Amino acid sequence: MKETRQKKGVSQSTVAEHLNISRQSISKWENNSSYPDLDNLVRLSEYYEVTVDDLLKENQGLKKKIEENNEKIKDSQKKLAYIQANGERDEGLVLLMLNLLSCLIAPLGLFITPIILKRNKATNTFYKLVFVAGVISLLVNLFGLYAHLGNLFHWGGPSSVEYIGNQ
Repeated sequence: MKETRQKKGVSQSTVAEHLNISRQSISKWENNSSYPDLDNLVRLSEYYEVTVDDLLKENQGLKKKIEENNEKIKDSQKKLAYIQANGERDEGLVLLMLNLLSCLIAPLGLFITPIILKRNKATNTFYKLVFVAGVISLLVNLFGLYAHLGNLFHWGGPSSVEYIGNQ
């Protein structure tokens, strides 16, 4: 109705005076807060020189847009609910426990810790703690590997010198 009134080039007050109603009523009709009764609708169509159908179609277009927006909102809400229900779970505590366990099982920790660090995501509860524990676990496992290889190849152990003198 607002578009039709503006095309005609008249104010709400002028239309209200012509229909013998208040300007606020015209405003409510244009803002879709209320709707004119049938008599006023016919008088409006005559004053604007358009059919009643044209006046009603303006509102139908708006209603159609509102319905489309509501459908989009419902679709988005369904997608959000699906993501929240089936989305990623918080693995922070499990990853932290696996990090601590990998410290105890020295050679296996070298393989487990990188996987743990890769699975750790910023959305996890203990994200930073898992990362720090993973780095510590990796260092402990590397030290354990070094110690094991040192014993195997006699690195850094006491050395003995034998004198092979003149015989």
